[in-house]
Amino acid sequence: AFESAMAPTGVGLKAAFVCLLVWASLAAGDRVYIHPFHLLFYSKSACAQLESPNTEMPPEPTFTPVPIQAKTTPVDEATLRDQLVLAVEKLGAEDRLRAAEVAMMANFMGFRMYKTLSEAGGSANGAVLSPPALFGTLASFYLGASDPTASQLQALLGVPGKDGACTSKLDAHKVLSALRAIQGLLVAQGGAGGTAELLLSTVVGLFAAPGLRLKQPFVQGLAPCAPVVLPRSLDLSTSPGLAAEKINRFMQAVTPWKMNAPLAGVRADSTLLFNTYVHFQGTMKGFSLLATPQEFWVDNSTLVSVPMLTGTGTFHHWSDPQNNFSMTRVPLGESATLLLIQPHCASDLDRVETLVFQHDLLTRMRNLSPRAIRLSLPLLRLQGSYNLQDLLAQAKLPTLLGTEANLDKISDPSPRVGEVLNSVLLELKADEGEEPSESTQQPGEPEALEVTLSHPFLFAIYERDSGALHFLGRVDNPQSVA
Repeated sequence: AFESAMAPTGVGLKAAFVCLLVWASLAAGDRVYIHPFHLLFYSKSACAQLESPNTEMPPEPTFTPVPIQAKTTPVDEATLRDQLVLAVEKLGAEDRLRAAEVAMMANFMGFRMYKTLSEAGGSANGAVLSPPALFGTLASFYLGASDPTASQLQALLGVPGKDGACTSKLDAHKVLSALRAIQGLLVAQGGAGGTAELLLSTVVGLFAAPGLRLKQPFVQGLAPCAPVVLPRSLDLSTSPGLAAEKINRFMQAVTPWKMNAPLAGVRADSTLLFNTYVHFQGTMKGFSLLATPQEFWVDNSTLVSVPMLTGTGTFHHWSDPQNNFSMTRVPLGESATLLLIQPHCASDLDRVETLVFQHDLLTRMRNLSPRAIRLSLPLLRLQGSYNLQDLLAQAKLPTLLGTEANLDKISDPSPRVGEVLNSVLLELKADEGEEPSESTQQPGEPEALEVTLSHPFLFAIYERDSGALHFLGRVDNPQSVA
């Protein structure tokens, strides 16, 4: 558990490390990790420079964010995608290994936080979670932290340091750069400027109280993981509801995607909000939108009509009769896949969610085998938002980013962190706009298995090269999560 990873005795840290090694053996498959996480630590030469008594660190430059009403250029998602693609083209072998290490850590964190969110009833208002975005938010705070908060955050990220030695401390810049590689590997197909079958955009809003001066190295250090960082100032104290409304309007104006207002309120005593917004859009290649809405059973007595996508092809599939659910894997790109998990009985969704969204999800994927399938699923536009502060509190870490946190590398003075929002908008669209024609089965070909997701199901989006699970989620009612 998270609380054991923070135990001062060090026993919890060792236990967490052992858990990570076990997870590595499960998730990495045939990958070989010579030394887990070694590519993410400070090098000996960097430590020698940092610890040199002759090294005098000049004061870090600071700046006051512009007011939130200042004119801002809208985000260009096509440009962001091309930047990710170009970054992937420059990756070396060590960069890819580093990305695999961070993906493993982010997957582990994502499963734990998804469980925490689900146990708190988060699935009712948060249909999708992004493990890399969650991990990136925590790594960003690690970038801005000094001890003891930095050591606590490193333990939470899953890598306990050894006796506080510099060479066993995470280098936040390496972690954030690895997260950028993970993002790029998801969308890098067809090259820059090519057909964008997948889009992935990450925007961070830093909303500071008037007078708080942010440190330039911290804000600039976020760029690898969040290419668009928007520092803005506004009054957070007088009217928390008005502040939240201004922030929501600001983000709707600068992002090309439209999300429901994710921020409900602002703590009046806070001086900094850290909000991460992620937009993913995927094209279901070979899938078309049916001409008429189809039935979707929310439960045994509730039926809704929803737009449906359908496509026929060879997909990897597995039905587990013992646990009463099936899994289907659909390619989204060269290395990205959509994993669909449906209980055979709608009332089993919670049980299957608990069973499947554990650390062995990727090993379960090995049971999948190819077969001809006609697959139908709802047109998806899912939105999930949650406050990381609430999740930390539920995980018995309410003070980690509280008033006592040492975040002196973020601002002058150290900020009082309020809401830490993670918001995700995930869209899956049809390849074409017309209903597909019925294909004629050729002699000798196996009959296509009919798989229709017409009642609540789970999903994940996985990228093979890094091993990253980019999104985890569930669909209870396709109408209520848009």
